[in-house]
Amino acid sequence: MIDSSILQGKKAAYFTLGCKLNFAETSTVAQQLARYGVRKVQKGEVADLVVVNTCSVTEVADHKCRQAIHRLVKQHPGAFVVVTGCYAQLKPQEIEETEGVDLVLGSEQKGNIIPMIMETLSLTLPRNGEGTHPVSSSTAKNPKGLPPHYGGGSGRGSFSPACSRGDRTRYFLKVQDGCNYYCTYCTIPIARGRSRNGSIASLVEQAEEVTREGGKEIVSTGVNIGDFGRSTGETFFDLVKALDHVEGIERYRISSIEPNLLTDEIIEYCAQSRAFMPHFHIPLQSGCDEVLRLMHRKYDTALFLHKIEKIREVMPDAFIGVDVIVGTRGEKEEYFQQAYDFMESVDVSQYHVFSYSERPGTKALGIPHVVTPQEKHERSQRVLALSAQKTRDFYSRFIGTTRPVLLEHASPRKPLMNGFTDNYIRVEVPNRPDLDNQIVPVRLDGFNKEGDALCGEMINK
Repeated sequence: MIDSSILQGKKAAYFTLGCKLNFAETSTVAQQLARYGVRKVQKGEVADLVVVNTCSVTEVADHKCRQAIHRLVKQHPGAFVVVTGCYAQLKPQEIEETEGVDLVLGSEQKGNIIPMIMETLSLTLPRNGEGTHPVSSSTAKNPKGLPPHYGGGSGRGSFSPACSRGDRTRYFLKVQDGCNYYCTYCTIPIARGRSRNGSIASLVEQAEEVTREGGKEIVSTGVNIGDFGRSTGETFFDLVKALDHVEGIERYRISSIEPNLLTDEIIEYCAQSRAFMPHFHIPLQSGCDEVLRLMHRKYDTALFLHKIEKIREVMPDAFIGVDVIVGTRGEKEEYFQQAYDFMESVDVSQYHVFSYSERPGTKALGIPHVVTPQEKHERSQRVLALSAQKTRDFYSRFIGTTRPVLLEHASPRKPLMNGFTDNYIRVEVPNRPDLDNQIVPVRLDGFNKEGDALCGEMINK
């Protein structure tokens, strides 16, 4: 049995790339290590332990991961460096060859990261009392002869719970992991495995713990949250109803949910619910049916439009964010124009724009017609400009109205603090530290000088 005191008194640095799900998982790792006496490193300190949670959604993400690993190794000389996440799952060999990395764990090993850290640390020797160093690179990366990359993305792993607060007011609750959809451009099923989830009872319990910590807002996160229930025989709609009954949580937001899994009954329930906010995030990926077919998406533009119209019917004030990818293989100029025309016509609030990136092992590589980098950039800029206009138009609709705003912590030295309305409009108000994590009525005035938030005046406060 490994002596857990090996972690006592150590200082850890954490770095996360990618999605909200990754941030929730990193926060959970930090909480678990804290129980063993590991504290978060302070500014200017050198860490004994570094945990890097990686993303691999694009080649740019891979590059950022490599940069971050090199930078952290240099910033924390002698630290025990652990790299985990999707990049570690897909390209462990690249990371193993990086000087200074001691342990490489794929996505499915995040649930066992603490015992693996302790096990590997037990195979190292002290270096003049200044941290540790591997007995040899092979034993550090291959404790007890195991390969440096544990598991292989088979999808048969268990569900590892995660709930984090991070640096802001809202909490992120992981409800689901993995994906059974094999879209032609995507490596997530390879990186994170098959769809699986926690039980509703366990997730309600975590939400109740958030209330005991004073949390008021929870964002449900996952890879494909609408597919919730594969492990437990439950449904995402069941989960929504159960969470809505947790007393003390005043706001829920649903993170990205596939349009074919966002049922009308979920939309109608959220419109009448106690705590689910008028806010949706729905991936479109392309506004052209031919491109959606090439992507192997499970819906067409008609179904997507129906979901938007349904939301607008029952929640006219809802913020609707939408993911789109430009420049995928097969996206001819006329297909992009069709997509753009559709995106222009749909009543949404914001587009999150991604440029297509070639990913090894994906079926998209067999699709003819490659979009040039210059074309991708031009298309991306067009959609970004469209998004900026839609967001500004959405915000402008609410100038002069009063809406509830959950205020977020700000440094006492700053003149302003931020918060979000129920329908996800970012608001700036004069700093009142006593109102941190409080929901207050705010009259919305004009845009701030950056144009990315509305200025607000607190009512009766």
